[in-house]
Amino acid sequence: MSLTSVYVHFPWCARKCPYCDFATRGVDPVSIPHEAYADAVIAELAMRADALAGRTLYSVFFGGGTPSLWSGEALGRVLAAIRSAFGAEVPDLEITAECNPSSLDDAKAQAFAAAGVNRLSLGVQSLNDERLRYLGRLHDRKGALRALAAARRAVPRVSGDLMFGMPDQTADALRDEVREMLDQGLDHVSAYALTIEPGTQFGTLLRLGKLRVAREDDYAAMFEVAERAFEDAGLVHYEVSNYARPGQEARHNLHYWRGEAYLGLGAAAVGMLDDAEGAARWTNRKDAERYMASIGEGRLDLEESERLDAQDRIREALMLGLRTSEGVDLRALEARVGLAWTTGRAREVERRMAAGDVVERDGRLFVPRERWLRLDGIVADLF
Repeated sequence: MSLTSVYVHFPWCARKCPYCDFATRGVDPVSIPHEAYADAVIAELAMRADALAGRTLYSVFFGGGTPSLWSGEALGRVLAAIRSAFGAEVPDLEITAECNPSSLDDAKAQAFAAAGVNRLSLGVQSLNDERLRYLGRLHDRKGALRALAAARRAVPRVSGDLMFGMPDQTADALRDEVREMLDQGLDHVSAYALTIEPGTQFGTLLRLGKLRVAREDDYAAMFEVAERAFEDAGLVHYEVSNYARPGQEARHNLHYWRGEAYLGLGAAAVGMLDDAEGAARWTNRKDAERYMASIGEGRLDLEESERLDAQDRIREALMLGLRTSEGVDLRALEARVGLAWTTGRAREVERRMAAGDVVERDGRLFVPRERWLRLDGIVADLF
């Protein structure tokens, strides 16, 4: 049984946020080609059908962009086609859709639930109006709370995103936001530090000296305060940026972090499927109109594609798996790639183990929780 997840990318937003470097485009929502885009995704799925033989569907994730701008009927057609394309699926299949509070109300939440979605992930980012304005969000505090309530009424599992590290944000203020998020009945929260990427509006403003940002020490303090607040409420810090009550972890994301296979569908979607010779990864054409045009002509138009050798897969497994509390299953990794995981990095591994930055226990490699703030440097050293 080869467990495989599916990611469907929805490339449009009502407005692109100034910190966002994802492959999305801000458009007037009335111009979104709901059915035509669904047709293209379904057609791409049919073109990739041969690669799905013998695979079991593990999870489905509609990401973006803003999938909550998509009609429930169009999303439902895509989901039905995905489930039909696999010969089997796991019991209690997790089907997630990302939503922005500004485009999620009771009607949309119920439409997604009727289509088969059973988990909604809301980009709340903050429950403070001033910070929401700084982040360029289209919703305010009241809108976020309304959307969370609508999601809770529609589906059994709801997650909320929370961003920290804005200028003048204090650790106490973040603790209060964490508590209020959890007061909404959430069992899963993704808490991310604001990062400024070069190709974004924020990146340009920072380069010009026109953007205020938090100090590095503030990030560390907020990270630690958030961790304590979540764990005091009974949520486990199971990945660097993710907290959940036991059993409520995001199964789709865990599948990524464990280095398992996933099919990417839609403009800009990334996929990685293993085969008898190793694994292949690809990125679909990012421009949505070009993507739809090429699919309409019966061809797959890619930004890039590559074969992953054993070392590529080891590096990816370390990069992703070491972000989690469960770490990397070394025996499973070596069986998957046919190479000892220490090959080419034995000296670095020995040095990091001696320093206590990585620990091997019961066949698993992990970074101790107290070293997670230094995770990027540790992983880079093992690459």
